[in-house]
Amino acid sequence: MTNQTNRAHKLHIAILGFLLFIAGNTYAQQEPIYSQYMFNMAQVNPAYAGNRAANSITALFRKQWVNVPGSPSTGYLTWDTRNKGSNVGYGIQVFNDHIGLENSLGAKGLYSFRIPLNKSFLSFGLSAGVVNYRVDLRSAMTTEGGDPMFQENVNRILPTAGVGVIFATKSFYAGLSAPAILETKVSTNKAPITTSASNHYFLTTGYIFELSEAVKLKPSIMAKGVLGAPMSFDYNMNVWILDMIGVGASYRMGDAIIGIFELQLSSEFRLGYAYDYSISTMNTFSKGTHELMLRYEFSHSKSEQILSPRYY
Repeated sequence: MTNQTNRAHKLHIAILGFLLFIAGNTYAQQEPIYSQYMFNMAQVNPAYAGNRAANSITALFRKQWVNVPGSPSTGYLTWDTRNKGSNVGYGIQVFNDHIGLENSLGAKGLYSFRIPLNKSFLSFGLSAGVVNYRVDLRSAMTTEGGDPMFQENVNRILPTAGVGVIFATKSFYAGLSAPAILETKVSTNKAPITTSASNHYFLTTGYIFELSEAVKLKPSIMAKGVLGAPMSFDYNMNVWILDMIGVGASYRMGDAIIGIFELQLSSEFRLGYAYDYSISTMNTFSKGTHELMLRYEFSHSKSEQILSPRYY
């Protein structure tokens, strides 16, 4: 093993250790959950905007806890790009998140700036936008009529912002992000309602093992946290065959076992599906969670494939 390879492995270990150190000092968060996060990382970290050096459009819809009234459903549409030879990536995302009486419809811009290194890069990202936050309190069924807490609906336009950083090579990546750095509150005439909390963190890391020309193995981990609650982890393992078919499984700590199937239909189209089988008490009431993803890429930059592999 060469000195350069040794230094690269030491750097990977140091970064991974840093992420685990931070993970040990943060706590769980309540941002929307996505099982296929590893195939559209811009959703959790704006530093990935333009990472694939292509005009890329990704759509995702997730229906959680099927058959449970008021269960979460969320969807987004993201466009991002980076021109060949440029270090600037940017994009736009529109999203909708619904749970119970609450609905959040929003849009945000994404910006990233990368610093090329020796066969690797470091990228910093920002996101900013607005959210239309609504709570249909008047439709709630209460034990006593006339409860003043449920006489006025909430309908507000609120700001949203996030930051992130990633380090990546051909085979390794690690990222740290805070997609919701603003603490925003709205209120009715009777009581305040907290719509989002500050200090949300996402820690992501993964490695790509080339077992052969036909088979690649990609383990990854995502840690999610917010101050004041236990940490949450997603452990994932994906196998890619002939760069066309991806099959994987994930374990979301204390919550679900997940099956993932990805199909590269052509050089432009990718289809992904995930099914979450709940291992929590929700298993008694729910028939699982379905998540569907579709990506279309208009163009590719062949010179950037080393820094932007299709596996993340």
